[in-house]
Amino acid sequence: MFLENTVNSNEQFGWIEVICGSMFSGKTEELIRRLRRAQFAKQKIEIFKPAIDLRYDDELVTSHDKNQIPSTPVPAAANIPMLADGCDVVGIDEAQFFDDEIVKVCNDLANNGVRVIVAGLDMDFQGNPFGPMPALMATAEYVTKVHAICTRTGRLAHNSFRTSEDNTLVLLGEKENYEPLSRVAFNKAQKAQKKKKNNNRGI
Repeated sequence: MFLENTVNSNEQFGWIEVICGSMFSGKTEELIRRLRRAQFAKQKIEIFKPAIDLRYDDELVTSHDKNQIPSTPVPAAANIPMLADGCDVVGIDEAQFFDDEIVKVCNDLANNGVRVIVAGLDMDFQGNPFGPMPALMATAEYVTKVHAICTRTGRLAHNSFRTSEDNTLVLLGEKENYEPLSRVAFNKAQKAQKKKKNNNRGI
């Protein structure tokens, strides 16, 4: 868990916190909770999200349980430093959708005394590390992995299984496209999906 700087209040220390996990695990909810806590402490905050994420609102970061906080949509990570000038805390949602520049941006902000809180999927729908998330987790001081509940076993889920047949890496969606599954359920679902495709092709 992260710790606020209580040792030397005269010098500002920055760091990176990463909140990661599968779909429906509460990543954005936790991001909003930490940012609101910083707001309550009268710290200057700014929240960013990828401009492509229009699922709930153009300018609000919204969790699945409809908690919301105002944000600034940006097309690329390079837009963040100038917009974050003078901030004490910077929040970034859906970090997996940003380009690799997001890693340098987060580290530069932290090196300049900013607390950076990043939320994102650690794995894509195929179970592979997603975009810049592995590098962010490696360079972060604090990593929190949150879990959903598997819809098939009731166990902890850390995979986001895509129920549609779309193989595009980036596919924004909710329950109509994704299902949180445990490791065992995910492997079974992948095999069943592959078998179905082969049968459809007559293999």
